[in-house]
Amino acid sequence: MSETLFWAVALGILGAIIGSFVAALVMRWPADRSVMQGRSACDDCGRTLSAVELVPLASALLLRGQCSGCGAPISPVHWRIELAGCAIGVAAGLVAPGPIGIAGAVFGWLLLALASLDLVAFWLPDRLTALLALTGLASAAVGIDPPVLARLIGGLAGFGTLWLVAFGYRRLRGRDGMGGGDPKLFGAIGLWLGWQMLPAVLLIASMIGLGVVLAAHLKGRSMAADTALPFGALLAIAAYPAWLFMIGATT
Repeated sequence: MSETLFWAVALGILGAIIGSFVAALVMRWPADRSVMQGRSACDDCGRTLSAVELVPLASALLLRGQCSGCGAPISPVHWRIELAGCAIGVAAGLVAPGPIGIAGAVFGWLLLALASLDLVAFWLPDRLTALLALTGLASAAVGIDPPVLARLIGGLAGFGTLWLVAFGYRRLRGRDGMGGGDPKLFGAIGLWLGWQMLPAVLLIASMIGLGVVLAAHLKGRSMAADTALPFGALLAIAAYPAWLFMIGATT
């Protein structure tokens, strides 16, 4: 097995496991339920799940998305996040096998948690955003590109850009048009990518948002002007491919 394949497989398996934890986080944290305490159980009948039923991805296939006890459907959020975690790990291992790939996978998994929470609950927890920022600085401290100065500028530029957009919208319209977590998240992304990649991330996120609106319109689901979009999730979705491109271009 080549080194690249080894890292892709290893990080893919680890990503599926981490994805399982992220899925539990997404399902429990917004409901103020402990993620670390208590065993996993069926949300419908309350039966404690066995070890076989907790194997990431495989259990969803074996059980066909249903509880083996009561037959109630299991939320597809679980396998979707597990699959996303696996894909993030595989991509990082293929693009940058070794320590850089591990760092990139961590970046992607944290973005996955933040994007999922924003999609499900319109919530970007400060603790997770701070962890994303700190790991970005830590990756710079061990010598992973981009340099520290570019990251610091990126952090300030990312936060400042969206903060000014939110401030201007509030002054013009008299109400909030952007959540307070979005500028913090963009700043944390800047601490990972540096300032040079931020315009591309913002452009891609905006295009994805526009695509969502157009898709809804084509399906006959007109969206009101004040309909909220989870822009933090769009930023997170755009940021990871940007990291892959940046690292792939420099390795």
